[in-house]
Amino acid sequence: MLRILISLFLLTGFQVFAQQTAYISGVVKDAEGNRLNEALVFVQNTKHLTKTNTKGEYTLVLPTGKHQVSFSYIGYRTLNIAITLKSGDKLTRDIIFEANQLLSEVRVIDQKDRREGITILDAKSFEQFPNASQSFEAMLKQLPGVSTNNELSSQYSVRGGNFDENLIYINDIEIFKPYLVRNGQQEGLSLINPDLVKHVKFSAGGFSPRYGDRMSSVLDIQYKSKDSLTAIASLATNGSSLTLFGEKKHLSFALAYRNKKNQSLLKKQQVTGSYNPNFNDLQAILNYQFNKKFNVDLLGIYNKSEFGLVPESRETVFGTLQETYRLKVDYEGQEKDAYENTLGALSLNYKFNPAISLKWINSIFSIKEKEHFDIYGQYVFEEIESDYMGGSYGQVKANRGFGAYQDYGRNELNANIYSSEFKLNYIKEKSVWEAGLKYQRDEFRDKLNEFNFLDSAGYSLPNSNGNGLEVYDYRYAVNKIDINRISGYLMNANDLGDKWSYTGGLRFIYNTFTKEFIPSPRLILTFHPKNDKDILYRFATGLYVQSPFYREMRDLDGSINYNIKSQKSIHLVASSDYKFEGLGTQLRFISELYYKKLKDLVPYELENLRIRYLANQRSNGYAVGLDFSLSGEFVRDLQSSFRLSIMKTEEDIENDGIGYIKRPTDQRVNFSSFFQDRLFNSPTYKVHLNILYGSKLPAWPPKTQNYASNFNIPAYKRVDIGFSKDLLDSESEKRIRLLDNYFKSFTLYAEVFNLLNINNTVSYLWISDINNNRYAIPNYLTSRQLNFKIIAKF
Repeated sequence: MLRILISLFLLTGFQVFAQQTAYISGVVKDAEGNRLNEALVFVQNTKHLTKTNTKGEYTLVLPTGKHQVSFSYIGYRTLNIAITLKSGDKLTRDIIFEANQLLSEVRVIDQKDRREGITILDAKSFEQFPNASQSFEAMLKQLPGVSTNNELSSQYSVRGGNFDENLIYINDIEIFKPYLVRNGQQEGLSLINPDLVKHVKFSAGGFSPRYGDRMSSVLDIQYKSKDSLTAIASLATNGSSLTLFGEKKHLSFALAYRNKKNQSLLKKQQVTGSYNPNFNDLQAILNYQFNKKFNVDLLGIYNKSEFGLVPESRETVFGTLQETYRLKVDYEGQEKDAYENTLGALSLNYKFNPAISLKWINSIFSIKEKEHFDIYGQYVFEEIESDYMGGSYGQVKANRGFGAYQDYGRNELNANIYSSEFKLNYIKEKSVWEAGLKYQRDEFRDKLNEFNFLDSAGYSLPNSNGNGLEVYDYRYAVNKIDINRISGYLMNANDLGDKWSYTGGLRFIYNTFTKEFIPSPRLILTFHPKNDKDILYRFATGLYVQSPFYREMRDLDGSINYNIKSQKSIHLVASSDYKFEGLGTQLRFISELYYKKLKDLVPYELENLRIRYLANQRSNGYAVGLDFSLSGEFVRDLQSSFRLSIMKTEEDIENDGIGYIKRPTDQRVNFSSFFQDRLFNSPTYKVHLNILYGSKLPAWPPKTQNYASNFNIPAYKRVDIGFSKDLLDSESEKRIRLLDNYFKSFTLYAEVFNLLNINNTVSYLWISDINNNRYAIPNYLTSRQLNFKIIAKF
């Protein structure tokens, strides 16, 4: 397979026309002699650009003639130099950004992110990341503390928390994931459009009062309304996208459309049939600058996912070499689901002076979801001969049971979330003050109507009434919930002498459902030894409160628990952040030890992506763990990372008489690696390798409440690989003139998802045989899949 893919790239050696070229190279440093990594070097009014490597070095291949070369780095004013090149010239120009060119405000903010333990992600690396789900959140699975076991979904859990415990912001506006989605097949495009992303910040815990109010993590996304590019177009076997940027006087805007096609993935699922997914996303952002002090941002998002399935049959073989079983199912019926999210937001930004700014954010987030399914299946459960040496290999050894079942649902959820928030920032030298006040109103309209039954003919399910039919897990409810919320915060970040700094403050939240007013103090202390080593030590602690949104208050039968309390988590985090030279490059090693004390938890069941809370029960628990990560440019201009996470989380459900048990997210070990390299020692042929490992997860049959069961979902193991070639790479000595006239870059990708073709289990179908022995039939995720894509930038 690898040889075939490499051969495809070799075929891209089109007939090109040689140009007379020359070279300019050098080193970019700051006033103190530090070499600057990822400084932007570009030639004005051309498509030639590059970035410095970890040693501050750059090289540009340019045509002969006169050029205006610009050097840009975060926090500094752009520098420009004029050069004249002749054929074969190898010009050296070293650049130094002087102290008087530094933008002090940016410098303070950049230092503050590192002190707070915020991880900064490079949004541009998403293009190189082999990713079956096409979700931006897939990149998070490379970060310390993030657990993974489903490549089809953008959902993720952090340090023992579930999906509902993660905060996600776009331009300071909280966004929400679909509620009724039960598996990754139904999930469409993530609300985050990678082409619009400007800045990405992530924290796995111990974050500042600026963020709230969830118990686990925060993902902070900032969009851009203008770019050096005018358009980005992508075409792939699994989808397409188009993003346009425009600017005229005081107005700048971006318009983006995406479409996802995953029929090729779904056709290889265990259930064969007619799949009809239709996933679309349209986003627009507009900024109008009235003057230097006042500007307005408009953000609009419309995201719709439709999923249809007419199942035909299923065959699953599982077990061991000694005992092998087969489940065969024939289906009737169909499923039709629709998930629609709409966001409209208006932000007014006013800068009183360079030190004081005010932001007023108003938004409406609308959720409309429907899932309609009525599927009937007739099954045969058999034990088959597994002896390779015998003449009856693969034949039926014993019939373990047969019967039929039906899944029926007519569920609908409509919700509107209105919010208005003021945010005030004040910067004075090294001191940063922030304050915010927010009002939010949630309106939920929920209709739940679903059941399933087993007609086991006396085999799969014992019957008390003797008629062979027993309705199981019937739920019907109609709920109407309105909640008003008020939250706010005040925080300050400053130095305590030469070696110490802090970020701390107070957050509060009140909601009209639980009628709780809860303050949330938080503190981050940072120690910088100020020696020859670039190392920081951090300690963070705080109370993180998660008041019930909606799903937490709804019990399994659909009823609402009006006496529920807000869930709470106390974080204790100790970490070190060390930047050093090693292996011929600059490396960054981060280690974190954390403990979370969990109180007033709402226990839940987790089946695939579906979280069902036991709203009338309550528990207390904990999560403890260690995270390690190592990152750096092991190959010039290509960032790679390795991480290892070890975690344990348990809870004690009140009055169950069992004691502490594993939480559904108790995944003890997670390892990931994203490694990039160059093929054939060429700067234009690149390989991108993504490795994921997540240890086993606890599992138990539904409705059994056998929480102490030792049954587990097997470990998640996955390898994805991608190859890329930019036909217009600035380091390429030969370029295709036709493309060069119209594009700034034209990159070809070939990707192999699940390279090792491992059958990863995401959940189980539970059935019983004639002796009432219960069996777990694995529901597998995706198999090996090829994907090709082209990304063109204008």
